[in-house]
Order: sequence, then C-alpha cells, then structure tokens
Amino acid sequence: MATSLVWQHTAIRMQQFYQLTKPRVVSLIVFTAIIGMFLSVPGAVPLNALIFGTLGIALVAGAAAAVNCLVEQKIDAVMARTRGRPLPQGTVTSPETLFFLALVGGAGLYILHELVNPLTMWLTLATFVGYAIIYTVILKPMTPQNIVIGGASGAMPPVLGWTAVTGEVSADALLLFLIIFAWTPPHFWALALYRKLEYAKVGMPMLPVTHGDKYTRLHVLLYTLILIAVTLMPYVTKMSGLIYLVGAVVLDAIFLYYAVKIYRDYSDQLARKAFRFSIIYLAALFVVLLVDHYIRF
Repeated sequence: MATSLVWQHTAIRMQQFYQLTKPRVVSLIVFTAIIGMFLSVPGAVPLNALIFGTLGIALVAGAAAAVNCLVEQKIDAVMARTRGRPLPQGTVTSPETLFFLALVGGAGLYILHELVNPLTMWLTLATFVGYAIIYTVILKPMTPQNIVIGGASGAMPPVLGWTAVTGEVSADALLLFLIIFAWTPPHFWALALYRKLEYAKVGMPMLPVTHGDKYTRLHVLLYTLILIAVTLMPYVTKMSGLIYLVGAVVLDAIFLYYAVKIYRDYSDQLARKAFRFSIIYLAALFVVLLVDHYIRF
C-alpha cells in the first residue's frame, strides 16, 4: 500500500513538471524540427540524428517553456488560459522549476553537442536565449511588436532539424524558417484579439491592447498575405513541386478566408476558430512539404 502511494505521488509530481514544458507547444516545435530533418536529405534520415536530434531539441524547448512559466507565473495566475499551470497553482515552486529547467536544458544541449553536432547545439542555445530571455523577459512586456520580433526564435525548429542532419544551414532551411516567422503574427494575434481584456488586465502590451481591434485585424490580414507569398516560395525556388503547390494554395485560401472575415466581420468565436485552424494549417503545410519531397525523390 505504501509503495503504491509513493508511485502515485511520484507520477503526479512528474506530471506537474511535465506541464511546465508546455507539451502541446513543444510538440509542434518538435514536429517541425523532424520535418526539417526529413526535408534536408533525399533519402532516409540517419537514425542517430533523428533520435538524438529530436531528443535534444525537445529537451531544450521544454526548458525554454519552463523559463516562460517561471517568469510569467504572476501573469499566468490572472489569465483564465494559464491559471491552471503548476506554478500559479502552487504545486511546483520557483526553485524547483529553476532546477528542473537547468537539468533538462543542460541535458538537451549536452546531447546535441556530443551526439549530434556542435552547430545544432549552438543554434539551439541561441534559440533558447531568444525565446526565454529576449522574447519573454525583454520584448513581451515592452512592445506590441513582441510577437513579430520574438517570432524568430519560434521559427528556428526546422532549421535546427536541418542542421542536426546536415551540419549546415542552407537556403531551403531558411525558407522553412521564413514560413513559420510569417505565420506567427496572424496566428498569435487571432488569440490576442479574443484574449484582449485579459492581456489588458495584466498590463501586457499586446497589439489589440495598445492599438485597438481594428488595427490588429488589419495586421492579421496583411501578415496573412505576406504568409501566402512566403509559402509559395518553396515552389518558386524548386524546393518543392506541384503536390506542395496545390496543398499550399488550398490551405492559404482557407487561412485568407479567416483573415478577411476577422477584418470585415469580427467576433471572438471567429477569432478562436482562426487560431485553432492556424495550428492545423502549419502542421498540414509541413506534412504536404514532406509528402511532396518524398514523392519527388
């Protein structure tokens, strides 16, 4: 009986620490990194790079998410979307979080340096600093353009996956970066629109708070048009073929529909749907890239 209770307590504690890593966010990061690995070579990805590259990137991404939870725990306690996280709930302490993220992040960087290649480790470390420090600590509370500038760190995973396999950064890898970089503002501003009052309550200078709904809705539309142009570039540069082009055009058309509707006929329900679709959009776009890549090769 006592042993069972110990295991139950251990499982609960592990789950609490796991939640610090924002698993849903990290899963998308890891997914795009893996796609970057497969797109970097015409054939099979070396097993060593696939396993240890994925593990290292996932661990460092989880550590960066834990830093975000640590820095924003007071804000998280106020916002409905985040008040259930371990730190606001008091189930995990700040020192425990600091130790956990150092352990996990350090392990990830060590794996990348020793079992993948040093370039991937250094780029992953730069991404960690970009998200955990530059975006979370400096940009997010300072400027409504936080998501545009800070989006660079969020766009790095496919580049990290690419370098994990090839040991170098190529023009095609940078195209993958550019897609996520252009996708991030309309994706996040859709969320910010229907969470505007919560951001205002905690004093976070998100675009709808500082410049109003109409300005933000216009920028969702403008950045969606930029995104569409960027997603056509893999076909123009011959990185991908017709399968990708057809898939991208269909996905872009749906995304544009949501952006136009948000601009002309806004509702919180519509913004929620657009936000959810934007996640599906990015995953589907990368899947189509992968399918096109392997059919051609």
